[in-house]
Amino acid sequence: MLHRLMFCTITLLVVAGFGMSGGDDDLKVETAATVCFLEGPAVDAAGNVFFSDIAGNRIMKMDPKGQLSVFRADSGRTNGNCFDKDGRLISCEGGEQGPGRRRIVRTDMKTNKIDVLTEKYDGKRYNAPNDVCVDTKGRIWFTDPYYGPDRSHLEMDVDGVYRIDDTSAGTKVTRVLTQKQIQRPNGIAITPDDKTLYVVDSHPKPGGNRKIWAFNVTPYGTLDKQRLVYDFGKGRGGDGMKLDMDGNLWVAAGISVKRGPGETLDNPPGVYVISPAGKLLQRIPIPENLITNLAFGGPERKTLYVTAGKTVYRIQAKVSGYAVYPPIGK
Repeated sequence: MLHRLMFCTITLLVVAGFGMSGGDDDLKVETAATVCFLEGPAVDAAGNVFFSDIAGNRIMKMDPKGQLSVFRADSGRTNGNCFDKDGRLISCEGGEQGPGRRRIVRTDMKTNKIDVLTEKYDGKRYNAPNDVCVDTKGRIWFTDPYYGPDRSHLEMDVDGVYRIDDTSAGTKVTRVLTQKQIQRPNGIAITPDDKTLYVVDSHPKPGGNRKIWAFNVTPYGTLDKQRLVYDFGKGRGGDGMKLDMDGNLWVAAGISVKRGPGETLDNPPGVYVISPAGKLLQRIPIPENLITNLAFGGPERKTLYVTAGKTVYRIQAKVSGYAVYPPIGK
């Protein structure tokens, strides 16, 4: 069962004259304005869904009855969100679809106090923090790609993956992946035993990676034994990703309208359910052009919320999703 919960309008521009030779086949349709672009859902213990509107530069909140409100009016172009084990909201303030703050922040949901966890690495600002996950030890893992065409304003030439550790002296940030291992990191998820980190490698250039990689997480938090889990081929690959309690990957992927020369329409838009061994178990079609991210919530974490460009969808799953917060039954 798939429910559409909300949508924003996307305005289109038609460039052509009516009555010209060739008829309607000569009409060219282009996007004139993107009113909203939804991303990064995360669900709290009460069943509230928090999700980003990158284009609108805000974080939205939807309560269990479907009522919408603005949680944060100026989000710093927040993209990915997740909750840590203490119920604090971790957000990737990005740098795309407009100027952003390009940092990782943590919000105390009881006081609304915002702490900046990191905004620079080796003295250089991040590109556009994209997605984030938290393990049971409290470590935060996030991706920092850049998808805009102009990189001249960026301070670093690395699209990396980072780990944040809370120490007695404060937060410590370590870059754990670079272009030696991955082209353009996007979605990220870690297993309940903290031993395997999955990273979506999504590069839209011709011949770019559209792959999901797995890495062993050592006791020291470093990564090794990189292995390919799934290759989306020439079509649009994965974006956001979550795991279920059986260890399967649920990946937002695919596109229905071609964006450029680097991607085909081979992968229809939807949620791709993939086993840890790399077998495609199921594709859940989503009737939107661009599927961005997803999160499990609700009773027993069996409700899947999917952000898809301008719409949030709800799917009743048969398996519980994995998250460090909230515990199932709470």
